[in-house]
Amino acid sequence: MTDAPAKRHNRRGLYAPFILVVVVLTAWSVWWLYLTRQIDSRLETQAQTLRQSGWDVRYAGKSITGWPFRTRLGLTQLELKAPSGHALDFPVLNAEANAYQPTKWVLVAPEGLMLTRAGKGQVAVKGDAIRMSASGIGQTWPDLALEMVNPVFTTQTQAEPFPIARAARVEVYVRPHLEAAATPADASGDAIDVLFRLVDGQGRADGPVEGFAQDGKLTTQLEATLDKAGLLKRGGDAAGVFAAWARAGGAFRAVRGDLQAGESRATLSSPVLGADGNGRLAGVLTLQAQKPLPALAGLTASRQGAVNRIGAAGAVAAAGAAQIAGQAAGQTASQTTEQAQTPLTLVFRDGRTWLGPFPLAPAPKLF
Repeated sequence: MTDAPAKRHNRRGLYAPFILVVVVLTAWSVWWLYLTRQIDSRLETQAQTLRQSGWDVRYAGKSITGWPFRTRLGLTQLELKAPSGHALDFPVLNAEANAYQPTKWVLVAPEGLMLTRAGKGQVAVKGDAIRMSASGIGQTWPDLALEMVNPVFTTQTQAEPFPIARAARVEVYVRPHLEAAATPADASGDAIDVLFRLVDGQGRADGPVEGFAQDGKLTTQLEATLDKAGLLKRGGDAAGVFAAWARAGGAFRAVRGDLQAGESRATLSSPVLGADGNGRLAGVLTLQAQKPLPALAGLTASRQGAVNRIGAAGAVAAAGAAQIAGQAAGQTASQTTEQAQTPLTLVFRDGRTWLGPFPLAPAPKLF
């Protein structure tokens, strides 16, 4: 009696996982290629749209890498110049997103950037990190976050001085206003919330920031709701990106924040701040200050022509009188001078910053 031949096992089951992997990998690669082509197409379309609006957009090189799970867009010698003359130049700008979540991007400028201020010259910006994130791409307003870690601002030859020389951090956050529908002043129903934070900023030598901070460091946080924000998407003209917005009645609303300069501290608030026809800030800003005299006195020592020394000296006297009056009116014996709150009011009008009847300096310029 002979043994029956052994039954052969079907080996197709062994190959099934490998076949499945190849199929999935092929499908994913097709998706990745489609995604990168879409990104490339949208980049070129957006650049062309900006050019048609009067912007100058250039880059020397472009690459898209990151397969299989990421999409990395690299641009070299990127130049963005607005019709107003303001510009940003990046030696290298890298943008990255997960291929499975292309609505969230992180942008990094590893070699810093060059900021061109129209009529004022260039400022080189470098730091340990300069990055921005954008999430919710495709929404009316995505969430934006800009972060600079240990930035250094270097004014270039023949350019006007930049107010800040360096800082520990500079942060800017933008998001859709959570109560836009309840903002009657915003006729378009399009508003955004903006937060600016400067940590341990150091002013340039002999400049107003250095004097205001009493040779110390300036830390400030400001937040506001910017209404009629949709006007900003139309791009800037020769007057700047904020010009049409301001002419249409755009304003910063519910402004609040805090400031620390050397020994001086203050909380800030304003119901509304806008801009005049020359692009200078206009409105009233209320301060509750602790020890304001050293900061105001520091302005009188500034050697820069932007600060009105006579006005600053008058403001010191006025602030001193307000502090004494406040102590006489409401301070208890247990309250120390350091804890005392001195109410002050800054008025931005006629292109100047006023404390009472005393002009301190030009009002901040938006455009």
